[in-house]
Amino acid sequence: MSVEKAYRIKKNSDFQTIYKKGESVANRQFVVYTYNSNNEHFRLGISVSKKLGNAVTRNKIKRAIRENFKVHKQDIIARDIVVIARHPAKNMTTLEIQGSLEHVLKIAKVFNKKIK
Repeated sequence: MSVEKAYRIKKNSDFQTIYKKGESVANRQFVVYTYNSNNEHFRLGISVSKKLGNAVTRNKIKRAIRENFKVHKQDIIARDIVVIARHPAKNMTTLEIQGSLEHVLKIAKVFNKKIK
């Protein structure tokens, strides 16, 4: 099961708005843009460039990111979030990706309570 449709950002115009007006934080593996939209829940956009590898590799990274958001669904405040994977992410396991993503999301302050 994946993140429901209502929780996804698909439109290029939405991505562009978030890039222009949102705030970004980053670690070595991910860049996270956040933008305060007036939704009742968060929306997630994922960007994994073709430079990171073939479709299998990119989809693996995207699945790990989605899984992390599914696990923390209740703890994420309502805003638009775009996650961009960087090159080091392609050699990481799902667990490493989740750890790194949690780290950068804490910096971005998208959790509504303290996550261990």
